[in-house]
Amino acid sequence: MRKCTTLEKIEKDIEKLAPEEKLKLVEWLAHRLKKPGEGVKKEYDLRELYGLGKGLWVHEDAQEYIDRLREDRT
Repeated sequence: MRKCTTLEKIEKDIEKLAPEEKLKLVEWLAHRLKKPGEGVKKEYDLRELYGLGKGLWVHEDAQEYIDRLREDRT
């Protein structure tokens, strides 16, 4: 005897629902699928990051920062 998968169990439970309950379930699923980021892997656009940390480097000399990083590694 084969073991039922979770999806098969859900399908069996759905078959037991009244038509109104099935409709409510479909509406709920449709609402969940419309939520941004739900179940869809977003591709990132690096252009969205442009200028994100511009305030972090206002009073920082780039070469002094690099030199300090290199000193910390030794």
